[in-house]
Amino acid sequence: MEYIFTELAPKAIGPYSQAVRTGNLLYCSGQTPLDPSSMAIEADNIEDQTKRAMENLELVLHAAGLTLNEVIKVNVFLTDMELFSRMNAIYAQYFNNNKPARSTVAVKGLPLNALVEIECIAEFN
Repeated sequence: MEYIFTELAPKAIGPYSQAVRTGNLLYCSGQTPLDPSSMAIEADNIEDQTKRAMENLELVLHAAGLTLNEVIKVNVFLTDMELFSRMNAIYAQYFNNNKPARSTVAVKGLPLNALVEIECIAEFN
């Protein structure tokens, strides 16, 4: 097992790793729209928060030597399913050719009052 960490992505705000590699799989912890430099959520709309969360996820994947093309499963957590179509429009821009399996669920709340959190599993080839 290998723990993945990059200074480029937001630091964990709890006792967990940004990602863990085991065998040929990488399990990425959920990324919220925290700005890595300020460690604050700077956007107040779902579009910009989804962009930041996806960018953070990409930073963690890159630290492990992967890209979004190797993602096989995504879990999206939203604080309100009314935000789904707007989140989905931004999400689709990141997964043009690769269409990983995905679940999207509504949750009562997310850390630091984020509107969205995104986690994934990727595969090393």
